[in-house]
Amino acid sequence: MKPQWTKCVGILLLLSIFHCRIANTAELPNVVVIFIDDMGYADIGPFGAKAFPTPNLDRMAREGRRFTDFHVSSAVCSASRSALITGCYHERVGFSGALGPGANIGLSSSEMTLAEVCKQKNYATTCIGKWHLGHHPKFLPTQHGFDSYYGLPYSNDMWPNHPEELAKRAAGQAVKSGYPPLPLIENTTIIDAEVTGEDQTQLTTNYTQRAVEFIRKHRDVPFLVYLPHSMVHVPLYVSSKFAGKSGAGLFGDVVMEVDWSVGQVLDTLKEVGVDDKTLVIFTTDNGPWMSYGDHAGSATPLREGKGTAWEGGIRVPTLMRWPTKIPAGSTCDELACTIDILPTVAAMIGAQLPQHKIDGHNIMPLMLGTAGAVSPHSTMPCYFANDELQAIRDPQWKLILPHQYRTLAGKPGGSGGIPAKYESVKVGHELYDMKIDRSETKNVAQDHPEVVARLKAAAEVWRSDLGDKLTNRKGSGVRQHAEMTANDLRLK
Repeated sequence: MKPQWTKCVGILLLLSIFHCRIANTAELPNVVVIFIDDMGYADIGPFGAKAFPTPNLDRMAREGRRFTDFHVSSAVCSASRSALITGCYHERVGFSGALGPGANIGLSSSEMTLAEVCKQKNYATTCIGKWHLGHHPKFLPTQHGFDSYYGLPYSNDMWPNHPEELAKRAAGQAVKSGYPPLPLIENTTIIDAEVTGEDQTQLTTNYTQRAVEFIRKHRDVPFLVYLPHSMVHVPLYVSSKFAGKSGAGLFGDVVMEVDWSVGQVLDTLKEVGVDDKTLVIFTTDNGPWMSYGDHAGSATPLREGKGTAWEGGIRVPTLMRWPTKIPAGSTCDELACTIDILPTVAAMIGAQLPQHKIDGHNIMPLMLGTAGAVSPHSTMPCYFANDELQAIRDPQWKLILPHQYRTLAGKPGGSGGIPAKYESVKVGHELYDMKIDRSETKNVAQDHPEVVARLKAAAEVWRSDLGDKLTNRKGSGVRQHAEMTANDLRLK
């Protein structure tokens, strides 16, 4: 039999180890990622909005850092979200475009998500809002590291009342809807099989209440809240709290409600005493859907919008706030991207990155305002339109590659939620200096042939890695998305 003193020492040792683990867990920062749908570069006060107030986002900018050259991987929903959640360009993880209700693909379980990075350190994790990376149960957030999920599985216009179908009906055209009823899901269960317009007026409120409840419940443990709002994607819906409040139409009302949601999150973090240990990131999935006119936002002073590789489609308003860590009222003009969020969070919490290749970089030096910090991206590819490489960015220059893109060509967008028609325009090789011409107005390719040659060579490297439909290239570094099997479909 062991002496009593050895038992006491063993107990004390175990208690000490347990105490250290609690202390280490308590020191881990919380992470909140607020991801808005189809919000333009100039749609919030810190980036130029003046038609309506955004006091809570103004507060985020005063207390945190603006990122003025922050990009998404693609100017469309699913592709953009796959990049944020995996730290990879969407091409690498087998995504392109926006998945619809009929899609039988989703995010592969072999990809490591932001939530799974946090799970290495025992974070409580939740996804509240629009997922859009596969709507079948095997693809939903709870299969990718999130403890819970509540929200719409794809865009809120993917229902029988799609705006384009409403426009055809208004014009007297016979329309057979290609969309089923819109479902609301909790975890993997449909809790409302037919979301109505009235239900949509409560989406921003309900998402916000869920986020606030989660923060309160998990105040004593590290947590990740991923809050991808359904708004400001069309069709626009707003609660009675903000209907008519902006004085700038429905779009302004909806942005004000999103701003209110940000304020609720910030206030709750302070209320429960975790404000100083929480990184809050606010950004968007792509630029404004210009064809919707008064129901779309603004990318001013950037060129074009959603669905293009021009800056208005892929440069997004981004704020980061972490009191005592991120310098208040500061600005970062260096090139960065949503793919950088995963590796940055991994570095913050001491988690391991996936063994497979990712494209993002740790941008903590940029985030914390470290003197002399520069963009870690030597070049960034801009893919769109079903796997077409349409442009190459580096920290100063942007080379447009030959392709077709959609544009309103100076015509006004639609009104009342009914879109105007785009034109299709061809473009050749064009070079823009992003340091002095973020509006992409002056093609300087002839003045800088050496830059054009260098970025063309970089494009070839990306084509070898990720492919390019325009040049019939298949990339050696592309991984596959997951697919529903025949058995999965039989069990539906």
